This record gives sequence, C-alpha cells and structure tokens, in this order.
Amino acid sequence: MGKQKIHNFPGNAADVHWDERLCIHIAECGRAANDLFVGGRKPWCEPDAVSVDDVVDVVKRCPSGALWYTRKDGGSNETAHSENIVTVVHNGPLFLHGDLQIDGAADDMPGVRFRAALCRCGHSKNKPFCDNSHEAAGFKDYGAVGDAGEGVEFTGGPLEVKSAPDGPLLLSGNFTIVASSGRRAWTGTRSALCRCGHSKNKPFCDGAHLKAGFKAA
Repeated sequence: MGKQKIHNFPGNAADVHWDERLCIHIAECGRAANDLFVGGRKPWCEPDAVSVDDVVDVVKRCPSGALWYTRKDGGSNETAHSENIVTVVHNGPLFLHGDLQIDGAADDMPGVRFRAALCRCGHSKNKPFCDNSHEAAGFKDYGAVGDAGEGVEFTGGPLEVKSAPDGPLLLSGNFTIVASSGRRAWTGTRSALCRCGHSKNKPFCDGAHLKAGFKAA
C-alpha cells in the first residue's frame, strides 16, 4: 500500500482535509492567529479548537487547494467565488481562484475546483500543479503584466483550464489577471499562459516552448 496522501482531521462541526500532493507550504494555515493548525502538535490540525467560521476562513486561505473542509453542522461547503482571478506570483506559480475546471485534476482533489497553484517554470513533477520546483530551478520572473486584454462583459462563471500538449495553459472563461504588484492588469475571456518558463512575454505564451523543446511529461 502506498503512502497516504490525503489526511483527514475530524471535528464536531467540520472536518478538515489536507492533500500532500498539492501542498506547497505557503503557510497561510500555520500562521493564522488561532489554534486550528499548530506545528509540532499531534494532531497538527484540530477543527474543534476553533469555531467553524474560523475553519472555513483559514482553509479558504490555502492558495493551492491542498486544504478543504466538510461541514457537519448544516452549513454550506465551499462554493466558487463570484470572480475568476489569476495571480502571477513573483518568481513562482500562477494562483487561480474562482469557478475552476482544471483538466487533469483528479476526482479526489476537490479543493482545486476553487483554488489552485499552477506551474509556470516548466519543472514541476506534478503538472499542471506547482510543486515548488521553481525554487531549485532558479526560476525568475517578477510578475509584471504588460497587456490589458479585451475586457469582459460579465464576471464569474466557469473558468476552463486546459494544457496544450507540450505547450501553454489554455484558459477560457471570464477572468482577471493580477500582477504580482497587486495591480488588476488584464481582463478577458481567453488566453494562453506560459508554463515552460521560457516566454519573453510572461505570463503569456510567445511560442518559446517550441524552440526550448519543452516536454510536459
């Protein structure tokens, strides 16, 4: 039997679930100013140590979708945000937040329906998801966004994310790209975003994957 990848932490009002396959240790959970997650404690996560509202708040801070919750008090589980946001992380991945439909996401990864960290350095062993390989690879991109996009008539709705074979991420739906500075830089309904790490027009694809011989596998 292989190593357990999904860890369940039961509580009276809500259960918390943690997926090792997606965790990139941003530490939004561990640094929260409450006792839901405490490093060195066993168990590390205790849902009954805080209110169910705190459980929901902290879990939804996780940008990778590695955390999700199941309410048992009659309250609703997580639903999609009203706007799809793609944030370009300084020297790091793309953070997606919204109504996400990510091609290749396993059925047992419910968190990435709402929150996900996608590789843009080309080195992740868990594509399309980030696994922090950008750090060892020395990936550099400061997260500026030059183009403005064509705009959107409506916000929200499903955001479809597909991976072109050995090519870019193909996004389709209403979405906004936020530069690493926090500036809402681009809005539109369709774009090809670099995931090989070689584009000179990041976060957008410029075809550099072809010359670089990028292989997604």
